[in-house]
Amino acid sequence: MNGIVTAVSSNGEYTFTKPNRDSITLLAGLGVEGDVHAGVTVKHRSRVAQDPTRPNLRQVHLIHEELFTEVGSAGFKVVPGDLGENITTSGIELLGLPVGTLLRIGDDAVLEVTGLRNPCLQIDNFQDGLLKRVVGRDELGNTVRKAGIMSIVKQGGVVRPGDTIKAELPSGPHRPLERV
Repeated sequence: MNGIVTAVSSNGEYTFTKPNRDSITLLAGLGVEGDVHAGVTVKHRSRVAQDPTRPNLRQVHLIHEELFTEVGSAGFKVVPGDLGENITTSGIELLGLPVGTLLRIGDDAVLEVTGLRNPCLQIDNFQDGLLKRVVGRDELGNTVRKAGIMSIVKQGGVVRPGDTIKAELPSGPHRPLERV
């Protein structure tokens, strides 16, 4: 399971979208250098309100570029950084990875997958109706979240568009991703 980085984004301010960058620097145990969501403990406003001492399992947000094509066929225009992700990918089935998967990116960076992004109403504020395209139900009525995955930084490094991504699945029984 391999893919490539198609874009990287970060923002030091709380905004929904994140501007694209030439590169981002991942810091072990913290997240993206200079990004508002970097830190050992939770940084997302809703989670800080619940318990600011909880560990930050959402240090780095990844979205598969294939989602942009999917929602584009329904009339939505979404480009890298628009949904607040730090790393946009192509060619790797992010949503099918189990918890604990290691993503080796470029020369040095290593992320550990922690779970699914839980899309919020801000997506509809960005483009009305988009939330229903990134959260839905399968044929059994189970919630399906498509807005990417969350991870923590195990090993720091610089990440750039064009870097390769190599997925290393965890040993033992695989746990499916749940929202974090």
